Amino acid sequence: MKTVVFSTKPYDREFLSRANESVGLELAFLESRLAPQTVKLAEGFESVCVFVNDQLDASVLIGLKKVGVKHVALRCAGFNNVDIASAEELGLTVTRVPAYSPYAIAEHAVALMLTLNRRIYWAHSRVRDGNYSLDGLLGFDLHGKTVGIVGTGKIGQCLTEALHGFGCKLLGVDQYENERCKKVGMQYVSFEEMLAQSDIISLHCPLMPETYHLIDNEAVAHMKRGVMIINTSRGGLIDTKAVIEGLKSGKIGYMGLDVYEEEEGLFFEDKTFEVRKDDDFARLTTFPNVIITGHQAYFTREALIRIAETTLANLSAFASGEELINQVKAS
Repeated sequence: MKTVVFSTKPYDREFLSRANESVGLELAFLESRLAPQTVKLAEGFESVCVFVNDQLDASVLIGLKKVGVKHVALRCAGFNNVDIASAEELGLTVTRVPAYSPYAIAEHAVALMLTLNRRIYWAHSRVRDGNYSLDGLLGFDLHGKTVGIVGTGKIGQCLTEALHGFGCKLLGVDQYENERCKKVGMQYVSFEEMLAQSDIISLHCPLMPETYHLIDNEAVAHMKRGVMIINTSRGGLIDTKAVIEGLKSGKIGYMGLDVYEEEEGLFFEDKTFEVRKDDDFARLTTFPNVIITGHQAYFTREALIRIAETTLANLSAFASGEELINQVKAS
C-alpha cells in the first residue's frame, strides 16, 4: 500500500523507515504540511500519514477522497485537527497512536515546573556571563505545594505519581476518576475548587469544544495570586489574551508552555530570521516568568519508536483488512 507522509522532519523519516523495515510498505516523505493547497500531493496514494498541525477539515477531507485516499493515519494521540464526522460521512478511515510515552510528556511538565521555579534559565545565563549573584533567583519548595492536574489519563497519572514523590498535595479534575491517582493521595474536586486551591495547575486534557479556552479570564480570576500554569497538552486549552492579562497583573506568577493555540505553521519550523507576526506570541516571549518550548514534550527516543511502530501497525492493518484497534470514530 502506498502512503504519503506529510510534515516530515529528518527524525520522522529515520524512525518511520526503521519501523517499516519489518512491514514493507511503500512510504513517500514530504516536508509539506497537509492543507487545502497540498491535497493534490496525495494523488495516487491510498493512505496519508499526518501530524498535529496538518489540516484535515471537511474541505481537505473531501479533497483527499477525490484523489483516492481511503485512510488517514495520525502519528499522534490527539485528533482535534480532524473533522471526524466528515471523515465518516466520506468513508475515510482514521487511525491514531493513542499512547506512546506518557512519561515523556509528564517529565517535560515537571522540567518546566522546576525550571520556572528555580530560574534555571537565568542562572545558567548568569554563570556563563560571570555573574554568580543569587539575587532574583529565589524559588520555593515543591514539597507541600498544591498541584491541580486537569485530565488524569495516562499522562496525568504519570505526572501525579512523579509529583507524589516530591511531596505535593494533588487535586484532580476529570469526569473519570483514576484509581492509581487516588492510591497516591489525589483528591478529585470540581474545576472551580481546583482553581481556587492550586499553587500549580498542569493541563493534560484533550482539546474538544467543551475544553476550548478552558483557561480564560473567568478561570484566571478564580486562581490564587502567583499561580504557576503548565500546558503540555494542546494550545487551544488556553486563551492567550487572558493569560497575558493575568501575567501583567501578577495573578499568574509563572507560565510554562509547550503548545500554543496558533502554533500551526510556527512550531517545528526554523523561523530564526523571520519577523514574528503574531503579536500575542511575541508578547508572551517578553515575560521573564514565561518559558515556551516548541511542542517538544513528546520528543524522546522511546516515544518516537512507539509512534513509528504503532503508525506502521495501523497502516499495515488497514492494508490487509485486519481489525483497526486504534480507529477514531465520531461516536
